Order: sequence, then structure tokens, then C-alpha cells
Amino acid sequence: MFDIIIVNGTIIDGTGKPKFQSDIGIKGERIETIDGLKNVASKRVIDATNLIVAPGFIDTHTHSEGDLLINPEHQYGLRQGITTELLGIDGMSYAPLSHNNYLTYRHWLSGLLGYPPADLDMSSVSSFKKHYHNKVSINTAYLIPNGTVRLEVAGFKDTPLDSNKMREYKKLVEKGFDEGAVGFSTGSSYYPGPWTSTEELIEICRLVKDLNGVYMSEPRRANPERAFKGGGIAEALEITEQSGVKLHIAHYRTDPTNAGDIKSHMSLIDNSKTNGSDVSLDIYPYPSGSTIPVSYIPSWAQDGGPNKLLKRLKNPSEKKKIADELEQSINYSRQVEEMIFSYSPNHPELEGETLPDLARSKNISIGEALCDLLVSEDLELGYVMPPPVNLSLWRQVSKDCMELLARDDYMVCSDITPAGSMPHPRTYGAFPRILGRLHRTYNTMSLEALVHRMTQRPASRFGLTHRGKIHKGYFADITIFDANNVIDASTYDDPKQYPSGIPYVIVNGKISIDNEVYTGIKSGKAIP
Repeated sequence: MFDIIIVNGTIIDGTGKPKFQSDIGIKGERIETIDGLKNVASKRVIDATNLIVAPGFIDTHTHSEGDLLINPEHQYGLRQGITTELLGIDGMSYAPLSHNNYLTYRHWLSGLLGYPPADLDMSSVSSFKKHYHNKVSINTAYLIPNGTVRLEVAGFKDTPLDSNKMREYKKLVEKGFDEGAVGFSTGSSYYPGPWTSTEELIEICRLVKDLNGVYMSEPRRANPERAFKGGGIAEALEITEQSGVKLHIAHYRTDPTNAGDIKSHMSLIDNSKTNGSDVSLDIYPYPSGSTIPVSYIPSWAQDGGPNKLLKRLKNPSEKKKIADELEQSINYSRQVEEMIFSYSPNHPELEGETLPDLARSKNISIGEALCDLLVSEDLELGYVMPPPVNLSLWRQVSKDCMELLARDDYMVCSDITPAGSMPHPRTYGAFPRILGRLHRTYNTMSLEALVHRMTQRPASRFGLTHRGKIHKGYFADITIFDANNVIDASTYDDPKQYPSGIPYVIVNGKISIDNEVYTGIKSGKAIP
């Protein structure tokens, strides 16, 4: 007897091959058979008439690790059809950290990841994984974050990784891979990560290559003076070219400043690939992003960690210097000036408010207003950037997204950032937006090819074994959706809205979403 049979569905198996009609039998955690199964005994039968039966979606870029420890049901991910998420992204997460360092980084990252319990053991990748294994609703895989390891070996200080620190750093990376990490990550501006030089990252990535890991880069923005050609894509490509490591570039998309110019956008990457670099990328389908304002504080003010930063923000002369630098920043014109607060737990009335409006209401500068709010929130502050007013630019960015996904090196991500009452809509809608709204509008590839970019392609890239395909013996991670009607409902002004058209989601053979109702089953595993 089967535990679950899915009948009358149209299977898209994740490989990119044409869809076909068949039934699926599930026993325990795995797919037992793909065959005609009408009138075969089963504890549960799901009728998938007029629906697509696909592998569960794999999200290559999320910031869910904190919220999963507080809200393990994770409905905003599950209801998108996501069954596996990568954690440890952008060079920042909780492991491997000693207890005091965990509390320090938990504080610094609180605006993005919230406040998980203080008493957790995060001393190793293995201990980190135990907090998620069979305790949350989705599968999780982990990348070792540069900023985290740097904090553990060098403290929250702007100091070079000398030979002893580098040796200790490499030991932690090697141990993390032994315990099941699937890659290594760096971020654009999340301290203490940006104090790492290009040369240091090349040395680390030589080890990552030897360990057959993937280097995921959110291209550098902070401390450009210590990066090859000022950071960004040029630095990421230099690292892969010098080390030979497989490179994955995070959420690399056009925006309103270069909408429609895909050729220029991809030129450095395509040239590097022509010369032998192994590069993949991911994308989410929105024209703006979201992050934490603390990441924009100048490098010198970050030295010493969150408590010392707060002291500087409370000191009038140092606060003025920080505020002035914020306003003089090259990123000031959009990243700072237009931010909309998404998470402000001590002042929830500010969630949805803009930084300029807050500054005007207090008759102070934008930089000073941000400094004051960071103090009053104890750094626990998040923001979203607004979409462009020019809707034709927004449509072009959406079209670009689908054209980029049609390439052979792209896959889909959400960049989930769940904290607050006004999170980025990607947290609730990224996958169904691409699968439904944008696919039906632009039709740049077949549905089979699009599902491939959400399933087998990321599974293969990150070594997630026996996942990403509808195949006998594979884990029964399955998303069932209505291709004609699946659509996102989350918007910038009303983001906490679940999508529709994804009635069933199965994780490791257990039904997590049943006819669009969350079952409460937490069958996610820490993988691979």
C-alpha cells in the first residue's frame, strides 16, 4: 500500500523534458513509482486533474534562518511551492560561532533575521543543522558565511587575516563542509565580512574549490578600496578566475537604471565564462530590494561590533560624522533617501513610513534621523526600497527577468526577508509571480524549462542529492499547481498575502499544504 498516490496529473519532472501524463506513488519519504495507479490501494489519493505535478521548488537565496527558529511553519515559503531553502547567504548567519559571538551577531543581524532564542548552540554547522532537522516545514541547506567565520576567528574588528587567523579560518570552513555545508558565501555590506580583501577571499576560495563547494557572491558594495577593481561583479569574477571555484552570483538583475540593456549587464560575466569560468546566477522578479540600514553605517563605525556602534551613535560628535557620511555616500540618492521602513519593532507605527518623511517630521537631516532610529531600535531595523514610479521601467525589468531566466545559467530565488508588517513582497510571492504572472505575460521559455530553473538546476548546482526531479527513489518533495491560474497576491503596499493556484505541497512524503490549507506538519530536513 502507498502512503500517497497522485493521480490524473500532468508531470513536469524538473529535467526540462516535455510534460507527460502519469500517476505517482509515494511510500515514506520517497517516490516509489511513476506509473498508472488507478484503483491501487493508498492511504491518501490526490486527484491532480488539470494540474501540474512538479518537484518542490528550491530557493537558492533566503534569509529565513532566524524566523524559522521562531515560526517553523514557514507558510510564506511553503505556499509558494518552495520545499527547500538555502541558508547562510550573503556572508552572514549564525554558524560556526561560539556562544558570545552568536549573541553578538544575533544582535547585529536582528533587523533582518529577528531574535531567535539566545540559548542555541551555533558552534558548528552540525549543531546549526540540528535546530532545523525535522523541526521546521521545509528542507534547509547551508552555505558557510564569510562574515560569520571572520567574526569567530578575528572578532568584530577591521584587521587582516594573518597566517594564524587564516589557518583557523580554513579549518572552520573545512569542518563545515565535512558536516554538510554546500557552499561558501560573501555579502555586499554585511559586517564584519567587508573587511575581507579580495586576496584573502581568493585564498579561501581555493580551499572551497578543493572541497567541491560553490562560492556564492552578493557583489561587494562596502570597502571597495580593498577589493579588485572596486568590488562588484569584477571582484567576484576575479576570485573565480584566480581560484577556479564555481561561482554563483546572487540576485543579479537589471533595475530601473539599466532596464533593457541585458547585453551590457551580462558582458563581464559572459566574457569570463568564455574564458573558462564556471558561473551561475539567480534572480527574483521585482524592480527593487530590501535589507537592513545598519549595513550602510560607515566601516570605521562598525569596528568593535554592535555595542560599540551604538555608543558611537549616541555620542554627538561621532553621530554627526556618521550622519554626514551617510548623506555623502555614493549610494545616498536612492538606497538611503528612499527607504521605507519594513520592520521597526519598538515603533511599529513607522512600518510603511519613509525615511525622508520621518526626517521632515523631526526637522532633522536624513542621516541624523536614521542614526536616531537605529539607536531607538537597538539596531533592529529593516527597510524596503520602493518600486519605480515609471511603470514602463518596471515592466521592462520584469521582461528582463524572464529573458535572463531563459539563459542556461540562471535559476529562481526569492531573497525572503520576513521581518515586520511590511516585508518585501518577494517574501510571499516570488516563485508564483514568475511561474504565473510573468510566464504568462512574456512566455520567454516553456513551462518545462521554467520549472527546471526552479528544481533540478539548483539541486544539481548545489549538490542536493536525490532532490529536484520527479524520479523513482528521489525524495517526495512535490509541488502541485494550476498553470493557468497560479498567481502572486503580495504587493508593496499589502505584502503579507499568500498566492493562489498552488493547492498541494509535499515535503519528504508528508502533505504540508493540503488543498491550500496548511496542515501543521513539519517534515523538513537539514540536507543534503
